[in-house]
Amino acid sequence: MKNLNDELRKIKAIIYDNCSFQITDLIIEAEGKEYKACQFRLNGMKVICRNSKITPKKKGQFVTFWKRNKNGITEPYSEADKVDFYIINVVKGNKMGQFIFPKSVLIEYGIISTPQKDGKRGFRVYPNWDTPTSQQAKKTQKWQMKYFVELNEEIDLDLVKELYQDNNYLEQRLKDRAMR
Repeated sequence: MKNLNDELRKIKAIIYDNCSFQITDLIIEAEGKEYKACQFRLNGMKVICRNSKITPKKKGQFVTFWKRNKNGITEPYSEADKVDFYIINVVKGNKMGQFIFPKSVLIEYGIISTPQKDGKRGFRVYPNWDTPTSQQAKKTQKWQMKYFVELNEEIDLDLVKELYQDNNYLEQRLKDRAMR
């Protein structure tokens, strides 16, 4: 795919190709250019993808996660959005990784809106090479690390497959429950 940004091209070569995952229906989001925002299907699953940014004053990396509603106003993503995964690519120097968040997890942590609670338009991620100092950031890093894969010599492709498989399992359970 010639429209992939550099980070996604590298992830495709190292992770997706080795897991037999195929990217299709790539859409580059012009408004999210600063975060290399795009959407695509990965083996049929709908993915929203962003690159995070290092900010000068805080540990971790920041990423925006919003959409425009029909009135042109920005709003957080919603549990009603037809999306399976929110993927965040992180880079620092020669280190690179990817957070693979199933939609259900971001609902659980209040990042995606539900009828009961507004979500967030952006948030921080803490890859394993960051050492947060605040208790809240440490707590956030702890839950986020369950969904993080570092691109290194010892990449855990089984973990990648498991993360995607878990979401399929969860989504199927939710569909089964709705049909009852």
